[in-house]
Amino acid sequence: MDEKQENFVSTKEMTAGKMLYNARTTGRRKREISTIAKLLCIREEFLSALESGDYRVIPEDVYILGFARSYAVELGLNPDEVIEKLKRELGIVSEEKEEKEPEKKPETPKRKLKFNKEYFVKLFKRCVEYVKKHWLWFAIGFAIAVLAIIICVVVLTKRATPVQNDTTSTEVVTVAPAANAGPDFRFPVREKFNEKSAKESRVVLQAEKESWVKIEDARGNTTFSRVLVPGDVYYMPLSDKLKGTFGNAGGIDVWVDGQLVKKIGPANTRKTGFSMAPDALKAVGLAE
Repeated sequence: MDEKQENFVSTKEMTAGKMLYNARTTGRRKREISTIAKLLCIREEFLSALESGDYRVIPEDVYILGFARSYAVELGLNPDEVIEKLKRELGIVSEEKEEKEPEKKPETPKRKLKFNKEYFVKLFKRCVEYVKKHWLWFAIGFAIAVLAIIICVVVLTKRATPVQNDTTSTEVVTVAPAANAGPDFRFPVREKFNEKSAKESRVVLQAEKESWVKIEDARGNTTFSRVLVPGDVYYMPLSDKLKGTFGNAGGIDVWVDGQLVKKIGPANTRKTGFSMAPDALKAVGLAE
């Protein structure tokens, strides 16, 4: 029997904490919380709280979800399944109601068109008789149409003929600027977020230590909120009106136009409503 078959198989009735506990304590690779806590840089009491379901120990929902996702990945579980169960337990989302399929209306049979052969034969004969009576007018119209086509061809041919000049033209070659290679990150990149804005982004964040990051626009709407673990990269949208909140201001590297600037704040301190405009970040100064 292989290791995958010995692992615990989750059911719909099981809580997220029970899934994490069984994944850690069953199978051949039984592990201690202290070992996983050091590996993930998460406190042991937070991991124990996730397994027991005592979420009051962890200060905010965003930390609960971030820790649970990292814990599930480390234990080999499906992180989306664990997060979905956890959201329902916290009351963040409710179970989706199954939508009833609309009743299909019976299709009305299409009427088949019948081909009336006698009608088309009579119509053809009438057309032939009409042409015979007015053949002269048809001949004149045909001649006028041919003449108009010849005139159009001659005019278009003259316009398409290039005019030769004695002066030689100098061809100007425009060299496109080289693509932005991006910052020279100090740490190996683990995961990239909002990578679609990588080419136009002037401000790039990389987590040196675990930190919660929230970015808001000018109206206070949240455009990004996530716990970044060491190595994670986030490409900021191109805007001068974004503000950032950092759970660990000293754990985030900030790159502006490919240059590393000074830390937004000391380590293990919370920074709220900090302007993420490129010029404001450059005013802080470049990192030594």
